[in-house]
This record gives sequence, C-alpha cells and structure tokens, in this order.
Amino acid sequence: MPPSPPLSPVLHRLLSFLPRLASPRHLLQAHAFLLPRGGHRHPRLLSALLLASLRLVPHPQQTSDHAAALLRRVHPSVYLRAAARLPPHLLRRSLLGPQLHSLLLRTGHVASDAHVSASLVQLYCTCGHAADARSVFHEMAVRDVVAWNVMIAGYVKAGDLVHARELFDAMPERNVVSWTTVIGGYAQMRRPEEAVEVFRRMQVDGSEPDGVALLSVLVACGDLGAVDLGGWVHKFVVSRGLSQEIPLMNAIIDMYMKCGCIEKAVEVFEGMEEKSVVTWTTLIAGFALHGLGLQAVEMFRRMERENMAPNDVTFLAILSACSHVGLTDLGRWYFNIMASQYRIKPQVEHYGCMVDLLGRAGCLKEAQDLVKDMPLKANAAIWGALLAAARTHGDADLGEQALVHLIELEPNNSGNYILLSNIFAEQERWDDVSKLRKAMKERGLRNVPGASSIEVDGMVHEFTSRDGSHPFLHKICEVLCEINTNMKSVGFASVFPEVLHAIEEG
Repeated sequence: MPPSPPLSPVLHRLLSFLPRLASPRHLLQAHAFLLPRGGHRHPRLLSALLLASLRLVPHPQQTSDHAAALLRRVHPSVYLRAAARLPPHLLRRSLLGPQLHSLLLRTGHVASDAHVSASLVQLYCTCGHAADARSVFHEMAVRDVVAWNVMIAGYVKAGDLVHARELFDAMPERNVVSWTTVIGGYAQMRRPEEAVEVFRRMQVDGSEPDGVALLSVLVACGDLGAVDLGGWVHKFVVSRGLSQEIPLMNAIIDMYMKCGCIEKAVEVFEGMEEKSVVTWTTLIAGFALHGLGLQAVEMFRRMERENMAPNDVTFLAILSACSHVGLTDLGRWYFNIMASQYRIKPQVEHYGCMVDLLGRAGCLKEAQDLVKDMPLKANAAIWGALLAAARTHGDADLGEQALVHLIELEPNNSGNYILLSNIFAEQERWDDVSKLRKAMKERGLRNVPGASSIEVDGMVHEFTSRDGSHPFLHKICEVLCEINTNMKSVGFASVFPEVLHAIEEG
C-alpha cells in the first residue's frame, strides 16, 4: 500500500475549506485545484472531497460518477481508506460500494490484492450491504484472519448474529478480535447467555481477553446475575494491572450492583483513585435499582461536594431513585435545578421519570398536566408510566386514555392491555375485561410470561412465570412459603390483591 504523502500548507487550507463548499460547481473547482498538487493521493483530503460530493450532489449516480473520476487517479487502497472515513448514513444512500467494486474488478485488484478485497468487504458492510460483502468475501482466493473478522463484524453491525456465529465457528484460526467481536455482539443484542458461553470457550482456547471483551462479558454477567464469573473478571482485571482503566472499573461496579452485591460495588468505587461522572452515575443508578433512594441522594450530594458535575444520565438516576422511595418534593427540586443550575435541558426520559414519580405519589392530575405541557412528544414510556399509575390508584379513565396512545405507539405490547384489564377487573367491570380480551385475540397478542435468572455454583438458573419444569421447584416453593410465613409474623401485609386479574393465554 503506498504511504500517504504529507499535506502541504495550501492543501491544509483546502481541507478546512471543503466542508464549506456551497455548490457542485465549487466542488468541481476544488477537484481541479487539488489534482495537479497531488491532494487526491491523501486519504483525508480525498475523504473530505467525497463527503462534499455526497452532500452537494443529490443524485446517487452523479455522485458515483464523480467518485469514479477520482478513483482512476489513485491507488484503490487509498480510495478505500478515504471511503472508510465517510459517515455510514451517507454511504448507505450512495452507490460508492458497487461503483468501486466494478472498477476494482476491471483493474484486477479484487483478485490480486487481499487487503483491497478485505477493505471492499468492510465498505459494503458499512453501506449496509451484507450480502454483497459476503459475495466479495467468498470470491477471495486467500482469506486471512483480518478478512474473517471484517465479515463477522459486518454481520454483527447488521444485527445478524446467526450468520456472524456461523462464520465464527467456521474460522480456521481466531485471534482476540474474533472472540471480542462475537462476545460484544451478543452483549449488545442483550443475549447474555451466548456472550458468556463464547467467553468461556475463549478461556478454554487459551486466548487472553482484551479490555473490549472484558467490558462485554461484564455487561452479560450483570444481565444474567452471574456474579461468580463477574468476580473472576474483576480479579483478572486486578491481576493484569488494569485497575486504572476507568471504563472497566465502572463496568465492574455496574455488574456488582445488578447482581445485588451492593457492598462489593461500593468497595470498588471507594478503591478507585480517579472517578469519572460515569463512575458516580453508575453507583447512584445502582442504589436506585435496589430502592436505596436515600443512599442515592447522599451519593449525589457527595458528588456535588467533590465538584463533579452531574450529566443528563446522572439526573435520570437520581430522579429514578426519588421515584422508587417516594421522595416527591426532592424529585421536583432535582428536575428544576437541571436547567436552572446545571444548564441541562430535560429530555423525554427525564419527563418520563417525573411522570413516574408523580404517578407513584398519587399526583395524577399534576402528572397529566406535565405530559400536556411538556415541549416534547410523549413516548411509550411516559404513557406507560401513566397507565401504571392508573393501575396503582384505580383510575380507569386515565388508564383508558393512556392505552389509546400506547396502542398507537406499541400495538404489539400485550402488557398494556393487561394493566388496564386489571383496573377493570378490580372495579368488577367484566364487560370491559371481555372487550379487552377480544381486542387482544383480534390483534393476535398473547401474554408473554416474565422471566428472571440467578447464578448458583457457576450455573445460571432461569425462572419463567407459570413454568413448573425446574427440578428443584418443590424445594423452592417450600422456601417461599417459609419466607411468606416469616413476613406475616412480623406484620408484613401484601399490597397486592389476593386474586390476580391478569389475562391468561388462551
């Protein structure tokens, strides 16, 4: 691959000028200016010119014609490196991938240059053309581990984990990038079981995980409640001297919090010499997750005392904490100081937290007024919070109003119908319950049972509502009965009705 020539001062000025080009005529003038000065042989300048072409020339074929004129004057590897710098959304609407492929075939570079072929695979993947990328991949005479990784990463970005795993399992050899790509894909797609399974295979294979793999498997451990494996990763991080890597330590805190190991999470937090706003936010969100609102508030105040400015996610965490423990006035105060003190404009998620907070407190009119007056369009989370509040406080009219919006936003979410059905059932409005059941059947909706998981002795056990297949079900029920008896003996009274009104499958 030819090295990139240094940019002269005049080409540096052109590089800064290209984003300000206002017309296709100016684009052609800039193109003509850089050619005799060799600017087309530098990936950064070529990429800026291509970006200007995509921005100024609306027709994809005209853009591709201009790109082809550039390509004829440079080595394909330079062009590919330039194209790789372009924003994916612009690449997806252009014909650069097929145009470049056609020209490379004519010049014989696809057949003779493995690096060019791998780069073309990557370009097709970035354009969102996984099938074309796979065709180029199959036509490659020699596929090194880089080419395999590029194709697998393309499938992962497209969300096609089936084909990504198929290629991964077929690889003649793997490196740490191969393992990391698949583990990260499963973690991002919220398939933690597969992420953990591939990570364990990586351990057996003898490949040492890098920081990206460790971050991904920590996310999976948190989702699964796999604290034993998460603890192993924590020890591995410490043993490899990675304790100064703030993102890794943040992920460890998050994992411990999600697994219910609150003291361990706090211990890791206190042991960190340097903390980011994400570190503080992770701990505050963990306290909120477990209903420890007062601890979350104290941590937020400590954060302020140590001059660490909260961000928008921090406010989501503290508003959630206030909501879970009924700190309504404090929640209102935090919502107000977002803009007045920290100059953070509330987003729809912050309004959702406030609606949830007011709804839980029984301030239904205030919650409705907030939704009506908010400058943003209410999303499903906000209407869902209103529906949940209506369920808690038995307000059927509000529940029906919320469901109308939810049906429009989430037509296939059966849980919304069930919440309103429970309101009707508690008010003995059986005709309305029947109508909702009929509406669910007409839409083909079924009540999806909830599930939870826990790790015991290195094995993850999953429990699904109304599933009696677990081998230790009898013993589990005995323990639950014992817990229930002990709770009643200390005066605990359930706030839930004796009869469950949820619509069953059928």
